[in-house]
Amino acid sequence: MAARFRAPGFYRAALMMLGGVLFATALTWIVRMATGHATFHHYLSPDAILTVSLIAVPLAFLVGIGGFDYWFYWAAGRATRPEDHSSHGASSWKDYFRINTDHKVIGVQYTVNSFFFLLVGGLIAMLMRAQLAQPGSHFVDGNTFNGLFSVHASLLIFLFIIPVFAGLGNFVIPLMIGAPDMAFPRLNALSFWLLPVAGLMMLGSFFAPGGAFADGWTAYAPLSVNAPIGQTFFALGVQFAGASSIMTALNFLVTIITMRAPGMSFFRMPLLVWANFATSLLVVIATPFIAASQFFVLLDRALGFNFFNAAKGGDVLMYQHVFWFYSHPAVYIMMLPGFGIISEVIAVKARKPIFGYRMMAFSLLAIVGLGFTVWAHHMFTSGMAAWIRIPMAITTAVIAVPTGIKIFSWLATLWRGVLHLDTAMLFALGFLTTFTLGGISGVMLAMVPFDIHVSATYFIVAHIHYVLFGGSLMTIYAGVYYWFPKMTGRMYDERLGKWHFWTTFVFFNLTFGPMHILGLQGMPRRVSTYASQFADLNLFISIASFGLGLSTLLFIYNIITSWRGGPRAVGNPWRALTLEWQVSSPPPVFNFDRVPTVVGGPYEYGVPGAVHGIFAPAPSPTVADAGAGVVHAPSQ
Repeated sequence: MAARFRAPGFYRAALMMLGGVLFATALTWIVRMATGHATFHHYLSPDAILTVSLIAVPLAFLVGIGGFDYWFYWAAGRATRPEDHSSHGASSWKDYFRINTDHKVIGVQYTVNSFFFLLVGGLIAMLMRAQLAQPGSHFVDGNTFNGLFSVHASLLIFLFIIPVFAGLGNFVIPLMIGAPDMAFPRLNALSFWLLPVAGLMMLGSFFAPGGAFADGWTAYAPLSVNAPIGQTFFALGVQFAGASSIMTALNFLVTIITMRAPGMSFFRMPLLVWANFATSLLVVIATPFIAASQFFVLLDRALGFNFFNAAKGGDVLMYQHVFWFYSHPAVYIMMLPGFGIISEVIAVKARKPIFGYRMMAFSLLAIVGLGFTVWAHHMFTSGMAAWIRIPMAITTAVIAVPTGIKIFSWLATLWRGVLHLDTAMLFALGFLTTFTLGGISGVMLAMVPFDIHVSATYFIVAHIHYVLFGGSLMTIYAGVYYWFPKMTGRMYDERLGKWHFWTTFVFFNLTFGPMHILGLQGMPRRVSTYASQFADLNLFISIASFGLGLSTLLFIYNIITSWRGGPRAVGNPWRALTLEWQVSSPPPVFNFDRVPTVVGGPYEYGVPGAVHGIFAPAPSPTVADAGAGVVHAPSQ
């Protein structure tokens, strides 16, 4: 029955996609004609045509795959389709390539899609390092290089780090709080399908006349206003990715606030749930600002609004203030879920309660508040009013305090713990090392004289990669290895996992550590060539970066082969206490056969008689269910 209902949707999506391609082809021809026809150009801007087409074609695709069916039926006054759950869950790999309302399927879709864009972004990084291996290299020309580093950063920020955390949270959060699904399953499905649209749009900019957008992921005005039409692909790609983030964040907030299992108070929630709650607050408050910044750019480009044209009363600094009011909180959007993942991994692998659990939760909320007070430290050299530098330097230093609380809490949790150094734990320890180093350089950059000295150098490149690769990506790897058995029902190859960690950790530090030295010596960033005095270190960095790229292939190979044929996973291979581990691997379609009731904290390892949750008795003594009965703390 399910297959009979899916077929029309498939054919409709194919027709809509074909129509979208034909529509895009026709509009591309019109744009080219407009570019060369002065009279036509006077009445209709090519950017206006392209903007309309880049909105219409993705929406046609989303309509074609059924992303709006339920709402269309409701708006038209027709009887909505009964929710018989026939399409809920995944019975084969094909179910991951269509609209699905199961949060676990959506979590896998998010995660796999994000790693696809990680691979694409990493391949672009390899091309950049090939160009930078020697001074004066002509591997790519300067404009292509600018496009490469712009698309590289944009993909990894908007299409990898932010959504992969949403993917892991989508899979795990409802299970952790004892909910059957997310609060808004259809909105959850739509929020995922906006992401491949955004990613393909950014990659599609390479095929635009004039090449890819080439002014960095910051897209500073007025450069972005006057850039070739590839810039429009970035501005609209960010809008689709931002809409996805806001939808997901609202879904998390409503789910966490309203769908917790009986007995699960806020201070019985796992720290990953706290982290996603805090992150969702940041997303809902901050993301409209980057949407606004790109709307301003689009209006300037397509309709001549002159927000950023100083000759006509525009204000270029306004763009930076609006952009960074989102983009510094965005750093914590890319970090807080990782903090939650590390808390889960360290507590389980050290067999100890999290030290200072409530202080950890409060520090997450403190970061949310302080995150909106530091944006202008990115603008110390922008020409803004000098007086604002001091308060921004102070708040930038102060925000290190709640982060430091977490570092010391994790170290205290590890102290005298019974450490199990498997792959997930190794990545957690690697995160503590590399993120602390990135944090130290961040405090250095809070000091105005030092920031001015290195702001346009490779020191900034080193810092951001120690925070987002050494920080965020290490936590992502830890989370994927930790929940891989729950997500797939299979165990991964531990030996390959450890090889992956050590090659990643070593080559990461060999790649980005020397960039601090280059920055202090004055090598500028965002350049396709450089002075010969920097040649030796750049060659070393390029060689190490290819080693780092190869380490990722170990991960991909391990995940694919283990997913296909790894040993079957038991329900709770790590002997963890949180609710997601008290059901089968993978979980049942609606998570729990019986409603759980939470009666204790999530991290009471080593506490005699500790219980996190109990399940209601089975409806009949003849019904066998491995999850029935009391969920006790595992033996130590």
